[in-house]
Amino acid sequence: MYILGLSCFYHDSSICLLKDGVPIAATNEQSFTRKKHDSSFPVNAIRWALEFAGITMSDIELVAFYDKPMVKFERILKSHIATFPKSFPQFVKGMPNWFATKLRLDKLLARELDYTGPIMYGRHHLSHAASAFYASGWQEAAVLTVDGVGEWSTATWGVGQGNRLDLKGEIRFPHSLGLLYSAFTYYLGFKVNSAEYKVMGLAPYGAPNHVDQIKELIHIKEDGTFRLDMRHFTFDHGLKMFNTRFEEVMGQPARPYETGELTQFHKDVARSLQEVVNEVMVALASRVVEETGIPRLCMAGGVALNCVANGHIIRESAVEELYVQPNAGDGGGAMGAAMWAWHHVLDKPRHGRMENVYLGPGYSIDEIQETLDSFGAVYTRLERPALLRQTAELIDQAMVVGWYQGRMEWGPRALGHRSILGDARNLEMRDIINRKIKFREGFRPFAPSVLEEHIGKYFQIDRPSPYMLLVAPVRDDAPQQLPSTTHVDGSARIQSISRSQDELYYDLIDTFRELTGCSVIINTSMNVRGEPIVNTPEDCYRCFMRTNMDAIAMGPFLLHKDKQPQMEQESAAARFGLD
Repeated sequence: MYILGLSCFYHDSSICLLKDGVPIAATNEQSFTRKKHDSSFPVNAIRWALEFAGITMSDIELVAFYDKPMVKFERILKSHIATFPKSFPQFVKGMPNWFATKLRLDKLLARELDYTGPIMYGRHHLSHAASAFYASGWQEAAVLTVDGVGEWSTATWGVGQGNRLDLKGEIRFPHSLGLLYSAFTYYLGFKVNSAEYKVMGLAPYGAPNHVDQIKELIHIKEDGTFRLDMRHFTFDHGLKMFNTRFEEVMGQPARPYETGELTQFHKDVARSLQEVVNEVMVALASRVVEETGIPRLCMAGGVALNCVANGHIIRESAVEELYVQPNAGDGGGAMGAAMWAWHHVLDKPRHGRMENVYLGPGYSIDEIQETLDSFGAVYTRLERPALLRQTAELIDQAMVVGWYQGRMEWGPRALGHRSILGDARNLEMRDIINRKIKFREGFRPFAPSVLEEHIGKYFQIDRPSPYMLLVAPVRDDAPQQLPSTTHVDGSARIQSISRSQDELYYDLIDTFRELTGCSVIINTSMNVRGEPIVNTPEDCYRCFMRTNMDAIAMGPFLLHKDKQPQMEQESAAARFGLD
C-alpha cells in the first residue's frame, strides 16, 4: 500500500512516499527547481518519487496533506477582520494565492497528476508530532512541537502510545516563539523563514545584555507557556513583523536588510534572544515530561531545529532521551502526515526507528560519468579503498573536498552525501570555506562529523547526534584541537556517524583517523549562498567549478580542480562580488 504525504504552499514544499508504512522516498521541491525554500506544488518531487518506486498515481491509495487549509484560512480571515482596516493591504496581497492554490489541492492533483482519489488533511502540529513520534521508534513518548504557526496552534504537547497520538495542550496564535524569533531575524537584517539559523550562529559572539528588553515583548510563565505583547508586533495584520514600539524597546532601529554593519549590539541581541529561547524550550520540555511522567521526548516544528536550545534541553531539563525529527520544519510535515494516516487513522503496524535518512534522489555511476563526459571533465575512477585513501589525504593536506555520494539527505542538513569536507584541525579552514567556497558571512560555524564511538572523546555529550541537531561544548582535553568546528563560545553542532548509518562516509572518516589520529572532519552542505543543496550530478559539477573547491569525489570518480577545463559561465565568486 502506497501513501503520499505532501507539504506545500507556505515554504519548503516536500513529499514523502510510504510503502506499507515505511518511508522509501522523501525530498523537497527546491532540489528540482533550484529555488531555495520553494513553496510551490511539488509536482517535480512527486514525479521523481513515482519513478523511483516504479509506480504511477493510480497506485497511490491515499494522499495525506500536512495541515487543514480551511482552518488556516479561517484563522487568517478572523485575524484580518479583528485588525481591519490595518490588515487590508496584507489581505489584498494574500487572498489571490489562497484561491488559486491553497484551497484547490484536489484540483491541482487532478490537473497535474490525474489523481482523483482520497485526500486526508491532518492538523499542522499533529503532522509535526507524528513526524517525530512515529519516526522515533518509541512505543511511548512525550511529544512537543514548536514553530511559527499552523492553523491556530504555535506550540503543542501531548503523548504518543503505540499507534495513537494525542495532543493535550497548545499555545495559540498570535503568541508564537517561532514568530518572535522571525521578528528578530528581520530586526537583525536577515531574511525571515530562511536565515533564522544565521541568528543562532551569530549569538555566541554576543553577550546576553538585552534579555530584560526582550522579556518586555514576551511574558514567560514558570512552566514555559508565554504570551507576546502584541502592541509591539504587526505580523498578525501587516506586511512587516513589528512596529516602531518594538524598535523603541530594543533601543535601535532595525538593521537594513543584508546591508547594514553587524555591530556588537546586533550580536548581543542575537545572544539575548537565544537565552530567551533556551529558557522557554527547557521549561516547556520539563513541563511536558513532568505532566506525562514519560522521560522520553520527541520534538518537531521549526524551533526544534534550534540545536543550541536542544542541547540545553538535554543538559538542564527533566528529559532523559530526546528524539528530534531530522526534517523538523514544515518540510517534515509531509512525512508526518503520511505516518499519521498510516498508523493513527488506518491503525497499521509500527516499524521501529527510522534509521535511513538518505531518502532523496540518487544517481547511478553511469549517470555521473555521462554528466562528467558531457562537460569534458577530467577524472580518475578509483576502487573504494583508493578513493577513501586519496580523499583522506587531500583533507589532511588542507584541501577543500566535495563529497557527492548515494542518495540525497532528508532535511536541511548535509549528512555526508552532498557535503563539502575539510580538516577541522586547520585554524584557517573555516575562513577558507566561508569566504572561497560558500561565499557567506565569516561568523557562520561548521559542523564536525565524528565517529560515533569517539564522540565523548571530543565533546561533552553522552549520546549520539546523527542529524546535527545537538550543540555541546568541546572538551578541553580532546585528543586534537578543532578550531574550525569549534564556535567562539567553545561549542560545536555535532554530527556523529555510525557504520550502520552510512558505511562509506564512516569509512572515510575512519581512514582519516588511521592517517592522522583524528576522528573528526568538517562537514558542510554542498551549495553556495542563496542556493539549495546540489541534487543532480550536473548541479554538483557546476557547484564544483563555480567555487574554489580543490577536489571532489563524485561516486567513484575523483576530480582535481586544476585539471578541469574552464567553464564559460560566471563564477559564484563574481556573483557575490568577491572576485
